[in-house]
Amino acid sequence: MVSLSRWCIAHRRLVIFSWVALAVATTLVAGAVGRQYSTNFSLPGTEAQRVVDLLSAHFRAQSGDVDTIVFHVRRGTVDASRVRSAIEPLLSRVARMPHVVGVISPYGRAGALEVSRDRRTAFATINYDRRANLLPDRTGQPVLNAIAAVNRSTPGLEVAAGGQVIEQAEGFNVGPATAVGVAAALVILLLTFGSLWAAGLPLATAGVGLITGIALVGLGTHVTDMSNISPELAVMIGLGVGIDYALFIVTRFRESHARNGDLNRSIIEAMDTSGRAIVLAGTTVVIALLGMFATGVNFMYGLAIASVLSVLLVLGASLTVLPALLSVFGRRLVRPGRAARRREERGQEPRGSAWRRWSLIVQSRPWPLAIASLAVMLAFLVPMLGMRLQSSDAGNDPPGTSTQRAFQLLSNGFGPGFNGPLLVVATMSDPAQRAELTRLRAAIAGTPGVAAVTAPRLAPSGRVAAMEAYPDSAPQAQATTDLVNRLRSVVLPRFRSTFGSRPLVGGFTAGSIDFSSVLAHKLPLFIGLVVVVSAALLFVIFRSLVIPVQAALMNLLSIGGALGATVAVFQNGWFAGVLGITPGPVEPWLPVLMFAVVFGLSMDYEVFLISRVREEWVRRRDAAEAVADGIAFTGRVISAAAAIMICVFLSFMLGDLRSVKEFGFGLAVAVFLDALVIRCVMLPAVLQLLGPLTWRLPRGLDARLPRIRIEGELAGAGDGAD
Repeated sequence: MVSLSRWCIAHRRLVIFSWVALAVATTLVAGAVGRQYSTNFSLPGTEAQRVVDLLSAHFRAQSGDVDTIVFHVRRGTVDASRVRSAIEPLLSRVARMPHVVGVISPYGRAGALEVSRDRRTAFATINYDRRANLLPDRTGQPVLNAIAAVNRSTPGLEVAAGGQVIEQAEGFNVGPATAVGVAAALVILLLTFGSLWAAGLPLATAGVGLITGIALVGLGTHVTDMSNISPELAVMIGLGVGIDYALFIVTRFRESHARNGDLNRSIIEAMDTSGRAIVLAGTTVVIALLGMFATGVNFMYGLAIASVLSVLLVLGASLTVLPALLSVFGRRLVRPGRAARRREERGQEPRGSAWRRWSLIVQSRPWPLAIASLAVMLAFLVPMLGMRLQSSDAGNDPPGTSTQRAFQLLSNGFGPGFNGPLLVVATMSDPAQRAELTRLRAAIAGTPGVAAVTAPRLAPSGRVAAMEAYPDSAPQAQATTDLVNRLRSVVLPRFRSTFGSRPLVGGFTAGSIDFSSVLAHKLPLFIGLVVVVSAALLFVIFRSLVIPVQAALMNLLSIGGALGATVAVFQNGWFAGVLGITPGPVEPWLPVLMFAVVFGLSMDYEVFLISRVREEWVRRRDAAEAVADGIAFTGRVISAAAAIMICVFLSFMLGDLRSVKEFGFGLAVAVFLDALVIRCVMLPAVLQLLGPLTWRLPRGLDARLPRIRIEGELAGAGDGAD
């Protein structure tokens, strides 16, 4: 770390220019080649995936995604000539669009399910030649353009389109989230440092790394599947950790300069101590994010890759471009006001600081405060016990979007279940089995919770038949999950002997249910893997049996509390009206991604605080004083970093996508609980109770561990610059 810092200082112009050039070049290249986001929900081994594979092999016309065009008239019926003269040309035009293999019109078929009972609402079905994740992002845009033209030219007729291809074409935005987050971060940094230069450097460092990272994410979409929410999550995570990492280093630089007055030496000391801490912190974030590969779910891979890229780039910028910038502008950061200068000269920071006094208060009452903080965390955690994982349906899409309007029109005209039909597929080895399809359809239609079932459609080979079953409940409703489970376990097994194998239930809604189930079952493995690897890393770095266990348990409390708060607000509807949220289930990927990010962010604060406590312990061998001084040195910067994180994450509540709101809210609560309850109360209380036991390690084990000095190579040395 020392050698790298010296090189960056000596070649500061080259380092700064190279980073700026890299950011510009990658952004230009990404803009030139475009971005191809796709959501891959393939789940090998699940029933929904077997349906996809079966249709791809035998029934190509039914193997791609299915979208709907819904139209509604305020007066009259959909049979009126003026309506038909607008809709039929529209459907003919859509049928000729790229990747469309067929459009099923509600006209011309007696008793068609696609027309409501009052004949004021109807829908057509669009069949594509591929799944949505394999189609270009803008595939649905011509459909939207054609619908917009009809809406303009035909008063009294409302037309909207819904489905995954349409949703992919519409995209979404996070509103002013990034700008608000950056502005809030700048204000907090100004209040913390009292200097525009000191506030600007963390933002500049995080910015250059994040711009490069997001450009690489865009290029990565041509290599692997990445959901269209990947860049927003990468921005959220990268902006937060990038500012934090730079903030930790700038704080340590100012502290070192106040002590020795030498610019280069202060930079090197800051990088040798805080630089090492952020490397460890960044490593734990990356480990947690890469742990998502243990889920075996392709959808999670893209989110992990995008997030890791943003973290690595902002970490790299903090370790290289920041020391280069400090060597250029550092003297402008170390001109404290008269009062601050007098405090530094008298050595009253941190010995007489408010943070040290607070730590001593906590350490004087460790048992009551440890128990009280645990009670607070458990209270936040309780709602998590009732968490229900399920993908939210299009009814939660931003108001005014085509998918949301189509959802409402279908729900009003037919019932909410028509927004998420179930695809039932039967395989046949004998033509005589086709006669049994009528009985199969009747059994499905007679199942409680089924509103309607379409007539069976045969594949060209005659060996596969498919029919759609419409639930009478919304796709995200628990009743729909219960219906899928009932069909699979009770109704369809009765036809195993008839067709030689049990008919399968697939489609997007059933796939979402399988997706939730797979992630729920893989979550314990994922958590265990991340906790064990991170604990092993902390064990080696801090040479303590206590610290890894303490870190794991407290981080799990932070995550549990954040998930509990998310369930209370987004699922149970607490304060939903104030926050503009429609209650619904929790996104199935949210606990996995939240655990990965929150565990990593909690480790950031853990590493920064404990590394400083260990520095003091190594110097003085007084456990109580080490904790008090560690809190005194880091309390202000951790609280500032947490405040920035909270503002950045809460700013994503201003966007229009429910899942991103959930994620931003959960992360903000996690950081709040971790910084306020865990780091300010629980951790100092527990470390006071443990005392020197915190750093006790059997000699034999100590001798076998590699030596990694988190406190820095120059600790105890008199010189850090020459």
